[in-house]
Amino acid sequence: MNFYSATKCYNSGMFDNMLLKVLANYEKIMEIMLPTLREERQATYCPFLPVCPETGKILQISAIKVNKDAGTITFQNHNTGKIFETEVTKGRCKLQWKPDFAMRWAALEVDYEIYGKDHMINQHIYSKICQVLDGIPPIQFFYEFFLDDTGAKISKSKGNSITVEQWLTYAPMESMLLFIYQSPAKAKRLHFNVIPKNVDDYLAFIKKYHQTDDQVARLANPVYHIHLGKVPNIDTYNLNFSLLLNLASVCNPENKSVLWGFINKYAPDASAISCPYLDQLIEFAIRYYNDYVKVQKKYLIPSIQQRTILEQIDLTLTDLYEADAETIQSAIYKIGINNGYDGNLRSYFQELYQILLGQLDGPRLGSFIKLFGI
Repeated sequence: MNFYSATKCYNSGMFDNMLLKVLANYEKIMEIMLPTLREERQATYCPFLPVCPETGKILQISAIKVNKDAGTITFQNHNTGKIFETEVTKGRCKLQWKPDFAMRWAALEVDYEIYGKDHMINQHIYSKICQVLDGIPPIQFFYEFFLDDTGAKISKSKGNSITVEQWLTYAPMESMLLFIYQSPAKAKRLHFNVIPKNVDDYLAFIKKYHQTDDQVARLANPVYHIHLGKVPNIDTYNLNFSLLLNLASVCNPENKSVLWGFINKYAPDASAISCPYLDQLIEFAIRYYNDYVKVQKKYLIPSIQQRTILEQIDLTLTDLYEADAETIQSAIYKIGINNGYDGNLRSYFQELYQILLGQLDGPRLGSFIKLFGI
């Protein structure tokens, strides 16, 4: 995969041969474009955009004369009234965006194009112009728009989403690639709350990939494509991002050493050197907690009944010091049932999360308590 700067391609002459081909097929391209334009736009449309020889700015003006033999177009500047002739090559002209889209396909021999849903209406235009230029239109795939946390369209002016840079401040690149990879033709909500889940899902897919030798199953796993077939074996001692976030929520850490102190009680062999990916996740978790979770915490003051439940949990845990996470989880689960939450365990755990963590959602308490310690 190579990156090409459109500006450099125009200015370096990389697109020159194709631009001359656009000029040679000027009428055919106009026949494709004009029916797609409003009547007033048809009167002034030209697929070429000249660069003003005086200001260097790109001008959107109509052509007076096309000289295919000389490789030039004559324009009149509507602002100054001046008439000038310019070459379509050497960076002195660019193309309107629809012909430009098709020209790049032909010039760069693009064989696969992914674009946003807003381009779907123009796909036949791109393909027709590409064919006029003797190119082969690529296989095309569209992706849906991203939405904000309320399901509304993302607005640049409102800033109701997150940027790539923001995501990479709080989570590894692979988690963002997974978010993009999954269900591309489905509108997805893009906001801070989706970051932890995508990190956890990525870790789960990594684990699942290495648990099987079935090549079909591996090919169907997103991480195969995210890592181009070279999937790393990542060991986090079954600690995921959400669990680290909740540990940070209780510890309120200033640095990684605080969390590593708890992790080493749970996994004595783990270290920043032996588990660099886990160390990176810890850093991300602290950053995410301090910048996003901490400011939203709202603790619930326990009622008399809730205090009784907390006392029962505390008493029960004193006998479960050596127990595994599932045993601890089961014990907490039973306390909820015995206190009238049999038909509403979701509320039971939400109340515990609000009291202990200051948030509505949280980890499996068995795993969390095992990590945090009794």
